[in-house]
Amino acid sequence: MCTEQRRGDAALSSRTPPLLRRSPPRPGGRRKAGGSGAGVGRGGGAGTGSMLPRVRAALAQLVAGAGAEPPAEPGGGDGGLPAAPSFCRPAFLQLSAEELRRADDHVGRAVQSPRDGRRRLPWSTGYAEVINAGKSQHNEDQACCEVVFVERRPSPRGRLPSREGGGELDGSRKGFYFHYWALFDGHAGSGAAVMASKRLHLHICEQLRDLVDILQDPSPPPICLPQDARAGLAELSRVPLAEDDGEVPNSAVPRFHLEKAVSHESLVIGAIENAFKHMDEQIERERVSQRLSGGCCALAAVYLMGKFYVANAGDSRAIIIRNGEIIPMSREFTPETERQRLQFLAFLRPELLGKEFTHLEFPRRIQPKELGKKMLYRDQNMNGWAYKKIEEEDLKFPLIYGEGKKARVMATIGVTRGLGDHDLKVFSSNIHIKPFLSCFPEVRVYDLTQYEHCPDDVLVLGTDGLWDVTNDTEVAGVVMEVLTSYEPNDPCRYTMVAQELVVRSRGVLKERGWRLANDKLGSGDDISVFVIPLGGPGNYT
Repeated sequence: MCTEQRRGDAALSSRTPPLLRRSPPRPGGRRKAGGSGAGVGRGGGAGTGSMLPRVRAALAQLVAGAGAEPPAEPGGGDGGLPAAPSFCRPAFLQLSAEELRRADDHVGRAVQSPRDGRRRLPWSTGYAEVINAGKSQHNEDQACCEVVFVERRPSPRGRLPSREGGGELDGSRKGFYFHYWALFDGHAGSGAAVMASKRLHLHICEQLRDLVDILQDPSPPPICLPQDARAGLAELSRVPLAEDDGEVPNSAVPRFHLEKAVSHESLVIGAIENAFKHMDEQIERERVSQRLSGGCCALAAVYLMGKFYVANAGDSRAIIIRNGEIIPMSREFTPETERQRLQFLAFLRPELLGKEFTHLEFPRRIQPKELGKKMLYRDQNMNGWAYKKIEEEDLKFPLIYGEGKKARVMATIGVTRGLGDHDLKVFSSNIHIKPFLSCFPEVRVYDLTQYEHCPDDVLVLGTDGLWDVTNDTEVAGVVMEVLTSYEPNDPCRYTMVAQELVVRSRGVLKERGWRLANDKLGSGDDISVFVIPLGGPGNYT
C-alpha cells in the first residue's frame, strides 16, 4: 500500500456534471474552453453552413464566459447523486472559515499562503494562490504537496529474493519515499482538478510499487519479468539458453541480437506517464457518480532518489533558477505547439471531424468566391507553407484556428493535453473533442546530484495565470530580488517569493481593472505558484 505523511487531507470535492450544451454562463470565462471567435460554415464571415450559428453562439459564450459553471438545475434533478461541495482549497493551507471566505472573494482577491505557526511544507516549500477576477464562480486551480512512501508489493509466498539472493519477511516494510508537488488548472468546472489533486500521487505510488527492488538495485533493469512474481529478480540473470552442457544450438542463436538499454530513470518516467493515464481513466469512470465537471491541466514534480521528474500536461510551466540561470523544465501544449499531432490524427480518422472540419490549416478563413484559386496551406507533414487549389472541402472550418492565446481546437478548447474533458463536445453538436486531447505528460528530468546548489536555487511551478503576464526572466528577477532580502536560513523566504510572484502578476485594482506596475492589464485568471528550494541542509535526506 502507499502511505502518506498527510496534512489534514480533505474529503474529495467535485462539482456539477459537465453540461456541454449549456446555457450561457456567468461573465468572464476561461480561454481554455471557449470559442475561437470565428464562424464554422462553408463560407468565411457570411457562411451558410450548419455549424455557423452554433459557433457564433460559442463565440458569444466565450465573450460571456465559457468556463464558468452552469447553474444548478431547479428542484435538485440530480437523480439521487450526492450534492457537490461548493468550494474547496488545498488541505495544506488549513484555512479557517473566515479565510476560506476571503479566498473566494473575486473583488478583494486576497493572496493565500500557508500561515506561520502551522505545519510547514516539505523542504520549506513556498506556496501562494489567488482567485480569478470573476471568470468562474470559484478558484478552479488546485494544488497538492505530499511525502509518499512506496511500499514493495508483497509476493504471494511472503518472500521475494533480491538479485543478491536475500529476502525479506512479509511483515517488514521495504520501499522508499518520494516528494511530490502538483498544480491542477481546472476549466469548465473544478471537479476534475479536485479529484486529480487527491489521487494522482496515489496512482504514481501504485505504479512505482513494482519497481521498488529494481530501482534500488544498481544493475540494469531486467528486460522481462518472470511470469510468477515469486520467482524474484535473482532468476532473471540465471536463465540458461540451452541444456546444462552450455552449448547453444545454431537454431537458437538469433542472426541479429539487439537489446535496448533501459535506464532506471526511464522506468520512473514510464511510471509517471502511466499514472496520468490511470488518473484520466478514473475521472472517466467516476465523472457521473462523483459529479466531476470539466477537465484540468496538470503539472507535477516528483523528487526521487536524487532526481526531479517534472511532468506537464497542459499550459502550466516549470522553470529552474540556478545561479541566475533559467532552465526550462516544461513546455506548453496548445493547438499551435501540437498542430501536427492533431492534424495527423484527423487525417487518419476523418470521421472524428464530423464532416464539419478540415484537418488542413490556412492563414485565414476561405470565402466561397475563392473556390478554384490557390491559397497558402499546410498539412500534418509540413512545417512550412505551400499553395494549393481551393476545393469545396477546404471551405470547412479548420481543425485548428486562431493564433497564440486565441488558438482553439474545433473552436472550443485552447489546451491539448490534460485530464478529464471526457464529455466535451463542439458547441451544440455531437462532435467529441476528447480524442484529440492527450492525458500523457511530457516528463523532464533534472539530476540534483550533478550540481552544487545554494539556498537561492529554486524550482518554480506556476499555472498559466502567472505566465500569461510574467515571462521567465521577470520571474527569475523577482526570485532573486526577494531571496536576497532574507537570510539564507530563513524558512519563510520561499513563501515570500511565491506571494510576491502572485501579487505582481495579479496587479493592483484600479478604475480600469487589475493593473500591473507598468499599467498593463494584470492576470484575471486563477494564479497558483510553488517555489521549491533545491539547495540547503536537509533537502536530500
